Amino acid sequence: MLGKTANGLFWMYRYLERAENTARLIETGQRIALTRLHDSDAEWRSILQSAAVCEGYDAVHDSVTKEAAIDWMLRSRDNPSSVMSSVAAARQNARVVRTALTHEVWEAMNGTYMRVKDRLARKVSERDLPSALGAIRQRTAFVRGATHGTMLRNDIFNFSRIGTFLERADNTARILDVKYYVLLPSVMAVGSAVDNVQWETILRSVSARGGFRMEYGSSIDPRDIARFLILDKRMPRSLAFGVAAIRKNLNHLVADYGSRPPSFGMADHIERSYLSYDIDAIFDYGLHEFIQKVLSLVEELGRQIEIDYRFYE
Repeated sequence: MLGKTANGLFWMYRYLERAENTARLIETGQRIALTRLHDSDAEWRSILQSAAVCEGYDAVHDSVTKEAAIDWMLRSRDNPSSVMSSVAAARQNARVVRTALTHEVWEAMNGTYMRVKDRLARKVSERDLPSALGAIRQRTAFVRGATHGTMLRNDIFNFSRIGTFLERADNTARILDVKYYVLLPSVMAVGSAVDNVQWETILRSVSARGGFRMEYGSSIDPRDIARFLILDKRMPRSLAFGVAAIRKNLNHLVADYGSRPPSFGMADHIERSYLSYDIDAIFDYGLHEFIQKVLSLVEELGRQIEIDYRFYE
């Protein structure tokens, strides 16, 4: 199965993951802004930059405010990466590949679109924001659950997983970068109460707080958190877990199609050359610089997969 069907599955699940991740990024910005002592509106430019939607925002807004930034990321039709735009794009791709999906997956996807469309039909108030973000995460989880529970483990399933984990790896890297490079007030704040609260917020944003505490206890150490979110292959939103999952599913496609395309070698290179570091080596390299490098490699990998499996033929 090459070409447009692979393309539709890949992007259906990538858009679905993007919708959830954007909701998580909004929640991260909301929580981190509450820890700042000065006007938090300026912090939202950092969130927009991390989501790679700042340029589009600036094209239609004169200044950055919390309310406008959240609305842009949550429901703006002019933002192709907003939650609403992403869910709509996921559903459209699902319609294109309808015959490749089980009935349960299609019903879950269609139900997610209808529920999110209803929740985001009007601007979400600050009071209703937590429940709206929670509903988005819940609905996307329904689609994943239907996928895992009903889909045959074939090339269809592999493309859905590759799309999911490419987007997830990208998001985890961006959330880490929001914290360490962009939002930390100054070097003097490292190790402070504010710094610790923000790191714990990062853990919450990727549903990793419980797992981290099971592994490291209640102490907050930036190196431990970075190690957990970058290198721990047991943590399903870590960079290492995501790239390992991509490589595993690409390996299944190699077996299915009888050829080893360049994308498999690229995934192997990312895993062996960047996600096998000691965390101290990553900090010596520069956490921001490391994250930016991994982001660029993940983006290149996604483009190569599209070429290798002839998505546009």
